[in-house]
Amino acid sequence: QVPLVESGGGSVQTGGSLTLSCAASGRTSSTYVMGWFRQVPGKERELVAVISGTGSSRYGGSMEGRSTITRHNGKHTVTLQMNSLRPEDTGVYYCVARQTNTIMNAARFYDSWGQGTQVTVSS
Repeated sequence: QVPLVESGGGSVQTGGSLTLSCAASGRTSSTYVMGWFRQVPGKERELVAVISGTGSSRYGGSMEGRSTITRHNGKHTVTLQMNSLRPEDTGVYYCVARQTNTIMNAARFYDSWGQGTQVTVSS
């Protein structure tokens, strides 16, 4: 496991944008898959986007086409640019990581979780 520190959540209006950042601290390397899941009210935790150390990425259906995940290996950081936000995107967004080069969709696969950052989109 690796400590993860998230930043960048907040409140925006419909159609707005937000950028979330997550930094992995401690003994890390590029052989970590890192990314984001979210918990929206009334739904199970779901994949937003993840990216491997080699730059391969996968997006969940909920925000595909409206988000971009970027990896900054030298800083062990990932950022998630979210655009065209909708009220249904409101929820808690969690940074995740696992020491592997294999990308997986399931939340249970990731053994490191951040504390979560709130994203609120108002209509």
